[in-house]
Amino acid sequence: MTNRIQQLFQQKKDILSVYFTAGYPTLNDTVRILQALEKSGVDLVEIGMPFSDPLADGPTIQASSLVALNNGMTIKVLFEQLVHIRKSVTIPLVLMGYVNPVHKYGIEAFIAKCAEVGVDGVIIPDLPFNEYLDDYKPTFDGAGVANINLITPQTPESRIRLIDENTNSFIYMVSSAAVTGAKKGLAPEQIAYFERINAMKLKNPTLIGFGISDRESFLQTCKHASGAIVGSAFVKMIGESPNLESDIETFVNNIKRG
Repeated sequence: MTNRIQQLFQQKKDILSVYFTAGYPTLNDTVRILQALEKSGVDLVEIGMPFSDPLADGPTIQASSLVALNNGMTIKVLFEQLVHIRKSVTIPLVLMGYVNPVHKYGIEAFIAKCAEVGVDGVIIPDLPFNEYLDDYKPTFDGAGVANINLITPQTPESRIRLIDENTNSFIYMVSSAAVTGAKKGLAPEQIAYFERINAMKLKNPTLIGFGISDRESFLQTCKHASGAIVGSAFVKMIGESPNLESDIETFVNNIKRG
């Protein structure tokens, strides 16, 4: 069965995915932000599950996680917020977070709940890939929930091939060996890395994340992948926004249409 993520990549290119932290700026903003993102023309959304020690995240997303946790956001609360989301949001939704809170919730229960509320995929950067293959892949596959893996410039080719072989959605290409954060422009070594991955002719599409913050960096990365993920720049904007709906529309328009 083709899932929403696969359908998106079959139908579109220059895909814009946006990340935000659930429960930020305030606890009950999650659904409102999702609806505004879809209305503004975003293709896919990554909903961050806040965690006290987010290893891959830079200061902007770390700070938003802390606020969200203080607001009372938990995985349980997030699922309660998303229970009717498919009545108003049709684009693919991905949950991104760390293995510790997911283990505490129970991985099987977590995946079942994702399927129940209509979450299409999960990104858990610190879930060891071999552990996923050995212990959890049948659970993900049975629920129709994609496990989305990250690769970096340091990931060996053999590992990338293994990930590609065991993926049914997209591969998240981390643009550099750094934490998340809005940066300007692509360095020559990043472009060389993107070209190296393209030359591998992977069966799954790729999205590039980390450091994509404006129309210029979005268009640059779209030359080398199916699209890009914007995180820190968006999180910073909503944290300062006096009017979420109109500011989200402006933000997305500036990236997609200039």
